[in-house]
Amino acid sequence: YFLRHARSRNYVSESEVCKLESVPLDFGDYHPLKPITVTESKTKKMNRKGSTSSTSSSSSSSMMDPLSSVLDGTDPLSLFAAAADPVTTAPPTDGARRKRDKDESLAVGSDFEPWSSKRGEILARYTTTEKLSINLYMGSEKGKATTAGSAVSEKVRTRLEELDDLEEGSQKELLNLTQQDYMNRIEELNQSLKDAWSSDQKVKALKIVIQCSKLLSDTTVIQFYPSKFVLITDILDTFGKLVYERILSMCVDNRVSLPDNFSPESVNDTAKETCLNWFFKIASIRELIPRFYVEAAILKCNKFLSKTGISECLPRLTSMIRGIGDPLVAVYARAYLCRVGMEVAPQLKESLNKNFFDFLLTFKQIHGDTVQNQLVVQCVEIPLYLTLYSPAIDWILQCIAYHAPDVLLTEMMERCKKLGNNALLLNSVMSAFRAEFIAARSMDFIGMIKECDESGFPKHLLFRSLGLNLALADPPENDRLQILNEAWKVITKLKNPQDYINCAEVWVEYTCRHFTKREVNTVLADVIKHMTPDRAFEDAYPQLQSIIQKVITYIYDFALLFSVEKFLPFLDMFQKESVRVEVCKCIMESFIKHQQEPTKDPVILNALLHICKTMHDSVNALTLEDEKRTLAALINGFIKMVSFGRDFEQQLSFYVEARSMFCNLEPVLVQLIHSVNQLAMETRRVMKGNHSRKTAAFVRACVAFCFITIPSLSSIFTRLNLYLHSGQVALANQCLSQADAFFKAAVSLVPEVPKMISVDGKMRPSDAFLLEFLCNFFSTLLVVPDHPEQGVLFLVRGLLNVIQDYTWEDNSDDKVRIYTNVLHLLSAMTQEAYIYHVDKVDSNDSLYGGDSKFLAEINKLSETVVSQILDHLKTLGKEETLRRQSQLALYFFNTILAHGDLRNNRLNQLSVNLWNLAQKHGFADTKTMVKTLEYIKRRSKQPEMSHFTDLSLRLPLQSRT
Repeated sequence: YFLRHARSRNYVSESEVCKLESVPLDFGDYHPLKPITVTESKTKKMNRKGSTSSTSSSSSSSMMDPLSSVLDGTDPLSLFAAAADPVTTAPPTDGARRKRDKDESLAVGSDFEPWSSKRGEILARYTTTEKLSINLYMGSEKGKATTAGSAVSEKVRTRLEELDDLEEGSQKELLNLTQQDYMNRIEELNQSLKDAWSSDQKVKALKIVIQCSKLLSDTTVIQFYPSKFVLITDILDTFGKLVYERILSMCVDNRVSLPDNFSPESVNDTAKETCLNWFFKIASIRELIPRFYVEAAILKCNKFLSKTGISECLPRLTSMIRGIGDPLVAVYARAYLCRVGMEVAPQLKESLNKNFFDFLLTFKQIHGDTVQNQLVVQCVEIPLYLTLYSPAIDWILQCIAYHAPDVLLTEMMERCKKLGNNALLLNSVMSAFRAEFIAARSMDFIGMIKECDESGFPKHLLFRSLGLNLALADPPENDRLQILNEAWKVITKLKNPQDYINCAEVWVEYTCRHFTKREVNTVLADVIKHMTPDRAFEDAYPQLQSIIQKVITYIYDFALLFSVEKFLPFLDMFQKESVRVEVCKCIMESFIKHQQEPTKDPVILNALLHICKTMHDSVNALTLEDEKRTLAALINGFIKMVSFGRDFEQQLSFYVEARSMFCNLEPVLVQLIHSVNQLAMETRRVMKGNHSRKTAAFVRACVAFCFITIPSLSSIFTRLNLYLHSGQVALANQCLSQADAFFKAAVSLVPEVPKMISVDGKMRPSDAFLLEFLCNFFSTLLVVPDHPEQGVLFLVRGLLNVIQDYTWEDNSDDKVRIYTNVLHLLSAMTQEAYIYHVDKVDSNDSLYGGDSKFLAEINKLSETVVSQILDHLKTLGKEETLRRQSQLALYFFNTILAHGDLRNNRLNQLSVNLWNLAQKHGFADTKTMVKTLEYIKRRSKQPEMSHFTDLSLRLPLQSRT
């Protein structure tokens, strides 16, 4: 009955009426989307009334806050708050101290690599399996009975006795410790130091530091010494910080702390006396090494005593190191002094230079008899021994070379050149000096490397250090080939695969930067030759991965890359699946990033198909969903970049092959279906909708591809949407029977939709997704012509039967909302001309031409649907469902208002009843009802809508009360 009186629609005129009014816009006018330039006027600071002028400018993209710019950051409220806030004048908190420490450490600039970044590498590299020993401080009972009334001299004597007690044997030696046990004991000492300090046992804290410093004179397990140095100096750093902060806290006067750049004159006498007391205590330490290290740890405290304190102490401490006989212990002492010096006085470079030149004078000690005898006892080879010096010398040279002029660096290089057996120094110079300085003198360094004695520091390590510099800076163009030849002569002769690959990894980057694919191919061939015997590549996967990464970084033209003969054989060395997949992912990421144009190059396609197949085959039942998504995204990126131009058959063949190769990744199959649908539509565009026999057969093949592939997907809504999408493509290409098959498949799939589905890992009700899909489906069914053998509206009837039989949730009204949308569809089907059509496809408006039998069938369907809606509204008459009844009544009312012919009295009365039902129990939204009534009154002023005036008078607005 509803559709017997459906409103006749003139969609063209309605569209014209609904269009927005167009207003001509002068380009000179202000436009809100134009960038804004704010110009600051000249005003006094703090003047809140300062004017600002704002102008539009399409060329400027800078956005300034006019208020902030006028105030220049000096907001008066903030100033008053700062003046009144006692927190800002309180003694420095831990946060303030940390900030000040950070600011001071940044005095050397962010381009200076800090010690903290080297610490972890040293601890990881210098390890031992030998047993270690340590002396633990056991504490002392002396001096603990002192009362508050004791004389000052008694207190001083007690403290001196405690210091003597340490050196007279109040310690316990722990033997046969593993490396981990040793590190744990050191950490215990560090904690003991903090505990002693916090409990105001300053002498005990000093004893612990002295004891730890003594450990640095022990070289019985020499290969562990660099790591021991790192662990012990951590304790020294802690001690130095505690002493400095203790003295600084004593400088607080009237709740105002010292500024960061304070002068000694602003330090009170108590703080100075305490500071001097610490230096006197340290001066009384008998042994040189602990006295040196502990004084160096509190070097910063000289700032409390005099402006020149640090500059006077640094040369003295440098000279003290000359008294240390063991060259390894001495060089690490120099490194610690440089480290402290760079933290507290980076401007005092003269002392650092003197420190290094002192080291050069004693360099020959390294090859002396004393050291050689020690190495024989510990069974340590000279090359291994020399590598122990590297962290210390590297650090010393880094401190010296920081912002140093080329003249100084050249002088230091010449001094190193004059020394014999200088490979160790040469390596440190190349590690510490600026890469540009090294690269510009590459041939000089190669000459120095050649003169080095092979029996000492290995030459391949020197070439590796040189290669690291050349990866950061370019050598002179004329020398580049000679440099590569000289380096590779040495590298290719290396017998040890690990030594070889460590060098080759570095020089591959140099080769890729400066040479053609021929040289790159030669280098890759050499790597394969060295790493294949005895499956040496299995121990070098990180380096081999690094080589691949460098090659694809510099050769991102994949036609050129795959023409490198040895590239694919190089990939074959990655035989561990997890590593091979990671390498394949890197290659595909590079391809997607750099490939600008679609490709059909058979070399590229075959190689990348092989790589994508490798990634796909790694997927198994244990593979995480995130990993599957990542792999699928990479493969999809490749598929999108493949294009054979107008050779559509070849393109379809590629998609068929891809489907067989990537069947385990559902997102890839979805992409292939979309790509094939796109291919069918591209064929239609080329043929301008007029298919020949050949193209018609081709698009049917595309449609068949999709119809076969969709059932293999697991996600039910993915299948539903793809059936709909593919059916639309088939319809656009005049494949009517195939389109019917897609739509039938979609209808038959609806009953299988589960009540709950997984969305982003969470279970959600499926009703909203099903409602959205069905609304889209109804929009398509409007233009689908009836099958001559299936009866009128066979697809719509089938879908309604499925909806009727579907088990909906008891508290859900989605079924009625779907029925209401069906009325929209049926109303559109009664029009003489449909609102839209598919080109070259006759819809039911053309096929039936408004035939009375056709309209009668639609009326029967509509009566059934309306009765279902009204029956459902009746079932919602219970108290707990009245709100839902109100909402659905208004929803149905709006449907009648939009699609019904309200000149019919019965339909008019039905709409009035629905309006009253929506308001009956006070659950209707008053604003919505008011706006709806206003809309009806506006519509009544339009031509042929005068009957809306009478309707508006019959629609009362009821108050909630």
